[in-house]
Amino acid sequence: MATKNLPPPPTPELAHYAALDARMVAAVKGTDLLATVSWPAQAQAEFLDARARGLRQFPKIDYPQQQHDAIRAELDAIAAQTDASHPLGDYIARTCASWRIVTELFEALGTPEITGHSIRLFGRPGDRLPGDGPSNLEAARHFIAIADEIGHELATEEPPENLPAEALQAELQQRLDAFFTRHRINVLLDPNLIAKAAAGPTRIRLRTSATFSDYDRQQLLEHEAFVHSLTALNGREQPWLKSFARSSPRVTATQEGLATFAEQITGTIDIARMKRISLRIVAIDRALHGADFFEVFEFFKESGQSDAESFTSAQRVFRGAPLGGGSAFTKDTVYLHGLIAVHTFFRWALRHGKLPLCRLLFAGKMALQDVLRFEPLFEQGFIAPPLYVPPWVQRANGLAGMLAFSLFANRIRLDHVDAGELVLGM
Repeated sequence: MATKNLPPPPTPELAHYAALDARMVAAVKGTDLLATVSWPAQAQAEFLDARARGLRQFPKIDYPQQQHDAIRAELDAIAAQTDASHPLGDYIARTCASWRIVTELFEALGTPEITGHSIRLFGRPGDRLPGDGPSNLEAARHFIAIADEIGHELATEEPPENLPAEALQAELQQRLDAFFTRHRINVLLDPNLIAKAAAGPTRIRLRTSATFSDYDRQQLLEHEAFVHSLTALNGREQPWLKSFARSSPRVTATQEGLATFAEQITGTIDIARMKRISLRIVAIDRALHGADFFEVFEFFKESGQSDAESFTSAQRVFRGAPLGGGSAFTKDTVYLHGLIAVHTFFRWALRHGKLPLCRLLFAGKMALQDVLRFEPLFEQGFIAPPLYVPPWVQRANGLAGMLAFSLFANRIRLDHVDAGELVLGM
């Protein structure tokens, strides 16, 4: 790997920040936000079984008491040695701050205080989208309305979910082995997984009993493998910035936005998935305004999801939070916010002759603001270019063509268009 037998960083200043970055990674080793707030698999079976018997009982989720003073002290010590005017100093200080909030969230698990920490990390549904746009909540309601309006029309065209997990496992493993030629990502079957699929840097898990559609297959490749796993592996190849392999909370919006944008630009995101993402944002807003777990579960049911899907969706809203209403884990707010931000960044990059920055964004796990400030460090060779880039990024001409069209098409106001104007010819 690129980290073996390396010369020291090119300047004492960069060596200083490389050392701070390594300390930061060591300080938060074993700190996994999503794994910590996730619910045990049996919670779903117990809840649905009780519901089938007419019982109304909250899932029983126990969170261990935690204390992280030592981690916070180390993060504060690291941040104190940074200079915010330096790109790396700003990056390390911001990343330390986000991990600090995570430790505070851990200590508040199961209490209403988790909500404030979650909002500091991921925002809230009412936050405005980039470019002085509408709010996340308004965007979510827009996509839900469109999905509902055309849902019946498209229902007969939906691809069936008839691909068994075993078959998908074999196909994905073959595709990933051919693409990631210097690393191994294992595709595994997991009978205890609540979601249909879950991904990490070196493995993708599929629920053994699940069946998948063609959209599911392509979304797993483009979203999970060719963004989340890819940026983690590229981060591991960085010579001096070990944190590029870790998904710190402050990069979540960019990571999820980039992954969802990958689905969009490759045509693998369908309106049903846009609706699922949007429903979660509306559900978070409802929970923040007092809806309890039962009410959020019924909201998903009334929106067309099965019992199992509704439980999975509702538990995402209440991970780490009390179930009685007024609290929520707001992470799923970032999907639409991140998608719009990444789309806007790509269009900005084309307009300003900075399209190579879009490729560099895959060099590890970073936020959009990071790649802008890190441009000189890429040029110096302190930050390595990405070893892997998704297939759609490799086709740079096609990407530029799509963005150029998007830039122009967005100048047309649909509310000013008369249908008669669209008729061409005599």
